[in-house]
Amino acid sequence: MSIITKSAAELGRMMAAGELTSEELTRASLEQIEKLNPTLNVFLAYDAEHALAQARAVDARRAAGEELGPLAGIPVGVKDNYCTTDFPTTCASRMLEGWVPPYDAAVVERLRAAGMVIVGKTNLDEFAMGSSTETSAFGPSRNPWDAERVPGGSGGGSAAAVASFMVPLAVGSDTGGSIRQPGAVTGTVGVKATYGGSSRYGLVAMASSLDQPGPCARTAEDAALLQEIISGYDPRDSASLNQPVPDLVGAVQAADLAGMKVGVVKEFAGDGYDQGVLDRFNEAVELLRQAGAEIVEVSCPHFTYALPAYYLIQPAELSSNLARFDGMRYGLREGDDGTRGAEEVMNLTREKGFGREGKRRIIIGTYALSAGYYDAYYGSAQKVRHLIQQDFEKAFEQVDVLISPTTPSTAFKVGERTADPMSMYLADLCTIPSNMAGNASGSFPSGLADGLPTGLQVMAPPMEDARVYRVGGVLERALEAKWGGPLWRKMEAL
Repeated sequence: MSIITKSAAELGRMMAAGELTSEELTRASLEQIEKLNPTLNVFLAYDAEHALAQARAVDARRAAGEELGPLAGIPVGVKDNYCTTDFPTTCASRMLEGWVPPYDAAVVERLRAAGMVIVGKTNLDEFAMGSSTETSAFGPSRNPWDAERVPGGSGGGSAAAVASFMVPLAVGSDTGGSIRQPGAVTGTVGVKATYGGSSRYGLVAMASSLDQPGPCARTAEDAALLQEIISGYDPRDSASLNQPVPDLVGAVQAADLAGMKVGVVKEFAGDGYDQGVLDRFNEAVELLRQAGAEIVEVSCPHFTYALPAYYLIQPAELSSNLARFDGMRYGLREGDDGTRGAEEVMNLTREKGFGREGKRRIIIGTYALSAGYYDAYYGSAQKVRHLIQQDFEKAFEQVDVLISPTTPSTAFKVGERTADPMSMYLADLCTIPSNMAGNASGSFPSGLADGLPTGLQVMAPPMEDARVYRVGGVLERALEAKWGGPLWRKMEAL
């Protein structure tokens, strides 16, 4: 077994025991990036010498007897909408092409403090607007299970980097499913923390009331280790929760689900779902039952309105947040030849800087917020959001967690849905409610359908992220026993 296919936790233990150095591991990761990135287009920027310098520094600290954390020396990819002082932060947009921030995002600061090796920035849909990583100004990323298919979005680059063994771990951001949905279609673990559990400081804002950082990994334990590192209170983020970080690693190691009530969301099954996705979901539900869980069907009737409500709230917040990209302060400036006024320069800059999907959502959001339409559209969507939150509250009075398929289908082919935005938006059908409510949610591999990965989504109340990991850990071990090994072993064989 190649060293790059081991879990981050195992690699960390090997380094602590002196069986492996960070430099050796980082070199192996860089070789995999060099080999596969031309095909998969996962990393928008990476720097071998800079990564190796970080690795040597960690090795020197360890050799000097310094006590380091469990992920010290582990290579990690960072979604390219987090500010980094040593790499450009482009948000996969021509608007920010080549821009290097003057500060690090809070999540990046925590990665550095933990001794992790940041090898580069991963591809995404432009400003995280998309469900397939096809709207990137620098070309689509591709799914390592089948390079003709998408790796999900918006954080398909981070998920594909982990699935293809370029890095053991990556950081994503989740606004409507942008960590969990790519996790499902690439056979990886993706978790959206409770809103406010991880700081958004330095994360380029798309929809501020929805955006949340989270981990991308191949195992539940690895995701838990990474989430514990990037979580915690930050006074620079007004939504940051001043609460202790839960013991997520301990939750993963729970022996069973005895005493836990697991609710199956009635509205997330049936028409519109691939049969293979439903089959793998039902098999996973039976494994949870065998692990001691009591399975209960739960109705959340307003979840069916989450998608249209989201596509009013998200574009509205996005149009406000992206108004700052006007060619006046930083980033792209087009047409400033001394003959044009500020308004014309702004128009030319935005015309060239934003892609088609970005323009579509900005127009939708601006319209929804305009005088005469605010109450009819944005205001009504916020009322629906409140009803969705109430559905969650009522459900969690009956059960400890809710589960559903993560996505209605497996990965679709590159270009298959670009002409039909609605079919693209449906990829986030199951994941959006958790962003609307702000609760914890994660996706875990549930098997293969026609040779492509599927995922099971676990949703828990706010600040109960440990419940997500408990179910994910038990499911992971049950499936490994059933398959004779983890799902990503099948990826290794490819």
